[in-house]
Parts: sequence; structure tokens; C-alpha cells
Amino acid sequence: MNILSNKYGGEDIDMELIELISEINDSMERYDLVTARIYIEENIELLSENKHRLKGNSSKVLDFLTDESNQQPLNRDDFAIISKVNLYASEFDVSGIRIVLKNNIALFLKEDVLEYLNSDAKIILESMGTI
Repeated sequence: MNILSNKYGGEDIDMELIELISEINDSMERYDLVTARIYIEENIELLSENKHRLKGNSSKVLDFLTDESNQQPLNRDDFAIISKVNLYASEFDVSGIRIVLKNNIALFLKEDVLEYLNSDAKIILESMGTI
């Protein structure tokens, strides 16, 4: 059994899959949702079979992208989160934005969210690669 098979649950897996999973997880840690989403969408079938290898937020994004019912309207909690991001952006509190993103990553994948973000939030989130 080699090092890679020990690290990935005792199974021998393809090196390309390891690199892909690593890139997705790294993108999520950097809050680069755009890049992570592209990797996931291009490899959705392969990742669905190996979902257990993805880290928490990466797995949530995969669930969001494969879920047919992700077009639910924004609710009160979503608006509170968006409001918090807008407030942090107005104060240029990037660490506050990162904390909110970490706990609510799937919300910012919804297209409706852009309509409710202020210009400061849009600029900061775009520079972070989140939107």
C-alpha cells in the first residue's frame, strides 16, 4: 500500500483525481468559488462518485450544483447574511466577510444574491473570486 492509498482511504486512485480534488479544496480554502465551480462542473460525474474525498465546503458546492431544487427563493436568513456581508464590505472588513462566506458558501452560488449585494460587496467578492 503506497502513501496515496493510505491518505485516500486505502484505495488506489488516479493521480489526476487527486490533483483535481486538491485544486478544488484549495480553491475553496481561498474562497475562489468561480474556479472551484468550474472544476466541479467540468468533472461533476467523476466527483459525484468520489464525493467522500472532498472537504466540507467543496462537498456542499457539489451538492448544490447537482441538486435540481437549488432554485428556491431567498429566505429571511439569507437576506440577513447578505446584509451582514454588505455591512462588512462597507467597513472593508475582509476577515468578517471570510467568516460569513465560510459558513454560507452555497448561498453565494445563487444568482439572486448579486441583486442584493452593494457595490462594495460586489467588488470585494469579485476580487476574492467568490462571484
